[in-house]
Amino acid sequence: MNKNIKYIAGLCIGLIILNVTNQSFYKRFDLTADKRYTLSETTKLILSEVKKTLFITVYLEGDFPSEFKRLQIETRQFLEELAAENSLIKIHFENPDDRREALIKKGMMPSQLSVEEDGKLSEAIIFPWAELNFDNKTRVVSLLPTTIVANQEEQLQKAIENLEYSFLSATNSILKEKQKNVVLLTGNGQLQDIYQYSFLSEVSKKYRLTKFPLDSVASNPQQTLQDLTSIDLAIITKPTQKFTGAEKFTLDQYITNGGKTLWMLDNVQADQDSLLATGKMLAYPRDLNITDLLFSYGVRINTTLVKDLYAAQIPLATGNIGNQTQYQNLDWFYHPLVLGNPYHPITKNVGNVRLQFANQIDTLKNDIKKTPLLVSSSLTRKVGTPSIIELQSIAEEPKEEDYAAGNQLFAVLLEGNFKSAYKNRVKPFKSNNYKANATQNKMIVISDGDIAKNQILKGQPTDLSRDKWTNQEFGNKDFLMNAIDYLLDDSGLINLRNKTLKINTLDKQKAYKERTYWQFLNVILPLVILVIFGVVLNYLRKRKYT
Repeated sequence: MNKNIKYIAGLCIGLIILNVTNQSFYKRFDLTADKRYTLSETTKLILSEVKKTLFITVYLEGDFPSEFKRLQIETRQFLEELAAENSLIKIHFENPDDRREALIKKGMMPSQLSVEEDGKLSEAIIFPWAELNFDNKTRVVSLLPTTIVANQEEQLQKAIENLEYSFLSATNSILKEKQKNVVLLTGNGQLQDIYQYSFLSEVSKKYRLTKFPLDSVASNPQQTLQDLTSIDLAIITKPTQKFTGAEKFTLDQYITNGGKTLWMLDNVQADQDSLLATGKMLAYPRDLNITDLLFSYGVRINTTLVKDLYAAQIPLATGNIGNQTQYQNLDWFYHPLVLGNPYHPITKNVGNVRLQFANQIDTLKNDIKKTPLLVSSSLTRKVGTPSIIELQSIAEEPKEEDYAAGNQLFAVLLEGNFKSAYKNRVKPFKSNNYKANATQNKMIVISDGDIAKNQILKGQPTDLSRDKWTNQEFGNKDFLMNAIDYLLDDSGLINLRNKTLKINTLDKQKAYKERTYWQFLNVILPLVILVIFGVVLNYLRKRKYT
């Protein structure tokens, strides 16, 4: 009896010790092959900065297609990992049906999906959004990528891969007390604001965006340089007028002092609007007086145009039926559709980018690291300038042997220690803080000034991601925003976009054809086995006891 009491007491004490130990030490194990639920060190660093309660509301609740039930489950499991890392993160899933109008006013537009069930197609509306609230600040997170994909399975794959980057990017943004400063340089005939509205409105959501008149250097060079060097990023969009020596020197010193730059340049004068109006135009080189500046950084934008057989379409009048003009969308080889570098976070999962009358970029040997971002297809042709471009050439049948120039570079990322272009030259004006070298700086050079140009419809700017005439979708806005995020990223956050997962999806066609077999296997067969087991057991009991 005493032995039993001692045994029970020891067992109880052991259970109490085990329970206390379990409460004190908490560990989650990720047994997935691709380490899907393992948080990166960047993520952990950002989460450690959450000192107040961060509320995350996810609008993935309710009745929607099975594929997006998977997205709901993956989102919940990922957010649970965040909450396990920091207990101040509170998660709530909410059905958006009663709040649709309020969500749309906040910019959370619904998605219309095609649902295939039992071989039949139907439509469903979901709100694939999440909302973060922290210290009276709000950020919204899109859970579906805007990239053009072949099917919903691929869309689901990209959505799940992008979860960590999407949530941590929004978290990092909402935690920052001060936004980084981005300026749009003016004074050299840059692209008008209305044609950059779609792009710039996205920039202003994440950063403090203002204009900066570079031409003010003519009247007060010292002050202009001082003001510019306090800026984090300068955007130069399609300048059409020459840069003066003082302006070039100001930009040079801005870069050597650590300023980031996004260049969108046209080295050839060629305008689509004038071509459509007259049917022909003269394309000729444009002298911006910055060739030597870019040359010192390791790139040269040539004055040749590139035609690509893989191109975007433009609408052209092809005839009349009655009083109605008939239009047809035709491939226009001067508007290349270019692919992004699949191994770099700026361009991974970004759709094809449309360029207009783009020039070829050459890279030069120096100590700067050069990463190609946008590259044409291999079926290209170089067109020297000056030359006459005629719209009627669109009707000519292309010969493949004429398009054998190979892949052409249109956008390149430069990283490293940039040397001043004025290191051994006379300075246009005296600078009190002249710097000959930059340490670990970054810039992106794009050889198309129209990459950020949105269209105008009834006097209003349209979305940069879609063509108003052909309804083609492009990755221009995603590419440009990723470029800015990369240039301004000091934490390595954007590298989370390189995350790759393997999502096992259901073969709907096979499941539909074999549904009877699997229904029998999973529903009927277990019941049959249970009945047989009961009959046999009952028979054996009767035989034993009778």
